[in-house]
Amino acid sequence: MQESELILVVDDTPANLEVLSEALTDAGFEVAIATDGERAIKQAQCSLPSLILLDVMMPGIDGFETCRRLKASTITQDIPIIFMTALSETTDKVNGFNLGAVDYITKPFQEAELIVRVKTQLKVRHFHQTLEQQVSQRTAELTDALKQLQHSQLKLVQSEKMATLGQLVAGVAHEINNPVSFIHGNLEHMEGYTQTLLNFLQLYQKHYPEPVDEIQEQAEENDLEFLQEDVVKTLASMKVGTQRIREIVRSLRNFSRMDEVGFQAVNIHEGIDSTVMILQHRLKAKPEHPEIKVIREYGNLPLIECYAGQLNQAFMNILANAIDALEEINTHRTYKEIQDKPGRIIITTSVVDSQSVQIEITDNGPGIPEIIQQRIFDPFFTTKPIGKGTGMGMSITYQIITEKHNGKLKFFSTPGEGTTFVIQIPIRQQIQLR
Repeated sequence: MQESELILVVDDTPANLEVLSEALTDAGFEVAIATDGERAIKQAQCSLPSLILLDVMMPGIDGFETCRRLKASTITQDIPIIFMTALSETTDKVNGFNLGAVDYITKPFQEAELIVRVKTQLKVRHFHQTLEQQVSQRTAELTDALKQLQHSQLKLVQSEKMATLGQLVAGVAHEINNPVSFIHGNLEHMEGYTQTLLNFLQLYQKHYPEPVDEIQEQAEENDLEFLQEDVVKTLASMKVGTQRIREIVRSLRNFSRMDEVGFQAVNIHEGIDSTVMILQHRLKAKPEHPEIKVIREYGNLPLIECYAGQLNQAFMNILANAIDALEEINTHRTYKEIQDKPGRIIITTSVVDSQSVQIEITDNGPGIPEIIQQRIFDPFFTTKPIGKGTGMGMSITYQIITEKHNGKLKFFSTPGEGTTFVIQIPIRQQIQLR
């Protein structure tokens, strides 16, 4: 308790005011007085007292009404009030406590008892204020600790996820690459061998146009003319297939970038193309909806210093969410409605200035509801059903762009029309990336 605390005494009897003021002053308190309820309310709002001694029986509004108004005001509601009264009825005391009073002093009162009650209530008030401060401080500390924990969990999950994904993708790509390269290389030789045999067969047919009956019958039975045409087409299609597999393998390796040490200057368009290829199975036409078209509007970008694997992960998260949104809206539309407004994702790249580039990813999906837009980058926040999403994808993406690459990530969304994510990252990093 501070010795200079202000006590407001409210009583319509001058003699009582004099006695109370003297006793409180001798006890080391500052004293303010009011002779009725209206003045007491104005006095309390003007100069907040630490405690109010309030007489019950006064002209105008009585002590009970004065107390009710004081407690109804946000300015004075926390000031402890001790009633002073000659009333001894229990109902009157109960009424006072219900209105918010903390204690009663019955007239005529003893000065020692008055001072003890005042000091006791001030101690209670100070204890309550200290407790509130401690609770508020502890709450703030716990909130900060929770944010730090979520941030640490997010970094750990991201690190483990990227490491696991990268190792898996790199391992699969390596295992596929060896046999595919072997097959593709041998197809080159097979194409040459086949062409040599066909040339020899045509030369034979030229000089021996009338083969013996057995050879003629075998040629007709096996449709030799068709085989000569189709074997070339078959080899060509096999070469196209193996080349396609090699492109997929290259995209997987490019996406994972497990061999990167620090940041490197890379072609961002290659990373975007690799990511789109990995998601190609989700973009293809299905019985329930036509193809989701990806439109690339690439600008002339310089090589960008970045963690390519992590940046590809950010592209993956945004593109996957766009596909999720388009698939979701398709569940509520007929095939004809989808044909009239097919799913579309537009990827636009451009140079912002001499120091940064911009990547925009726009979909024509349902958009993000305004009620959840402000939480889109919160860790562990998701609107997807249990088992369909962790709520970490966009938070990880935000961290990759802003923290790992010193860039910016924002979005614009109109419900019913679609969403655009805008990424800006520096062309060259000024400091060593974390």
